[in-house]
Amino acid sequence: RSGKFSASADFSRVREAQAVIICVPTPLTKTREPDLCFVLETGRNIAPHLQRGTLVVLESTTYPGTTDGELRAVLEEGSGMKAGKDFHLAFSPERQDPGNPNSQVAKIPKVVGGFTSACLDKAVALYSRAVGKVVPVSSCKVAEAVKLLENIFRSVNIALVNELKVIYAAMGIDIWEVIEAAKTKPFGFMPFYPGPGLGGHCIPIDPFYLAWKAREFGKHTRFIELAGEINTAMPDYVVQRLTEALSSQRKPLNGSKILLIGLAYKADVDDVRESPAFVFLEKLAALGAEVAYYDPHVPVIGPTREHSNWRGHTSIKWNEENIRSFDAAVIVTAHKAIDYRQL
Repeated sequence: RSGKFSASADFSRVREAQAVIICVPTPLTKTREPDLCFVLETGRNIAPHLQRGTLVVLESTTYPGTTDGELRAVLEEGSGMKAGKDFHLAFSPERQDPGNPNSQVAKIPKVVGGFTSACLDKAVALYSRAVGKVVPVSSCKVAEAVKLLENIFRSVNIALVNELKVIYAAMGIDIWEVIEAAKTKPFGFMPFYPGPGLGGHCIPIDPFYLAWKAREFGKHTRFIELAGEINTAMPDYVVQRLTEALSSQRKPLNGSKILLIGLAYKADVDDVRESPAFVFLEKLAALGAEVAYYDPHVPVIGPTREHSNWRGHTSIKWNEENIRSFDAAVIVTAHKAIDYRQL
């Protein structure tokens, strides 16, 4: 509204900025190793236009040492200046809760680490203008490690409850009832819930940045690797349960019409990055099922990094005739906008 915001693909406009915040993807390669190409290429494009005194902040999740290591190197090489002396450098991980209408960025504490104390002061001053509470830490590495801890905590606990789901199901115990009762404990417990697999641009990816970096120090991240194995195996478990359910109705999976409910990785958002729904599309199609999806937030599948063959596929129209035409429905993502009673 103030007219002070403008979008541009012209990196030369960095010359006009007092602060540059880098928010680009940090995916994994096909061999599950960190891919910093977006961070480093952005740094190379920024560097020639950096001015003295400018603050550069990386917000993309990465392993400890990226900001004051690889990123600093490309910025210094391309600008001819030194971080901490000629320009300021910091790391501040993003914190978002997509799909939560009560989440406000300004009210989420912001962790900040600087390459030097002067860099930290500049970064704290910047974020204090927009965020109610800034949490300064001693270094960029600590700030990078904070974000990894947050996401690894979620990954490991989701894996735990996914494993319990499989075990309790075999025992005839409803995991949801167990969790509802357990969360009445007012201390020492935080509820996590089972699901068909992990999705999003953080939880399925970020823990492996630390796993990769830890090997440099001769350390093996057993919890992280095990959690990854359990979470990655959940789609196979769901397909197995689906096959059993169809068999109980004397129907084979091969040739059955299967409807996936929800394509986005999280309820009430339109973000499909790393969504397990794509794994189901691939697996069910490979097993001979006729598979389709319904998602009110994703009417058509756009370009993706690993599932380009599904680009252009569209969500079915939600009506009784269409729904009745399927042999089974799998709720992958429980959007609030879906009429489950009609389903």
